[in-house]
Amino acid sequence: MIKGLYETHLFVENLERSIDFYKHTLELKLCRFNGDRRTAFFWIGEDKKYMLGLWEKPKEQIDARHYAFECDPEWVRDESVNYLKARNIKYWNFLNNDNEGPMVFVWMPAISIYFHDPDGHELEFIGVLEGDTKSEEEKRVVTYEEWLEIERNG
Repeated sequence: MIKGLYETHLFVENLERSIDFYKHTLELKLCRFNGDRRTAFFWIGEDKKYMLGLWEKPKEQIDARHYAFECDPEWVRDESVNYLKARNIKYWNFLNNDNEGPMVFVWMPAISIYFHDPDGHELEFIGVLEGDTKSEEEKRVVTYEEWLEIERNG
């Protein structure tokens, strides 16, 4: 019955600033803008497959949320950090060390890096990796290299 998540919506303080961020910084395709209603909609990836809606609201009505963008795991591993750096976007992982690269959630497994939009929404680039779920290590977060070693030693 349910096949996926088609759309999600964010409240933003300044619609034009957010349109600029999602269109020019994250390179999503603007598919609809309504200046009277103060809304904008973007296709994520292929047209008509996934959609992001932005609704302008006063700052006090905005409650920051978390959203993850599905990406190819190779892109997250090899290019995501440089993509964010080139756009002056601060990013982070949960490794709690000096590693600036993406992290791997062992239990999924998936490779991921986090950042914020202009309204403080926590965004994530995530790529699901091949491999089995590791239920005994559910809370473990490691570097990609450490995950490869876990996979080899299985």
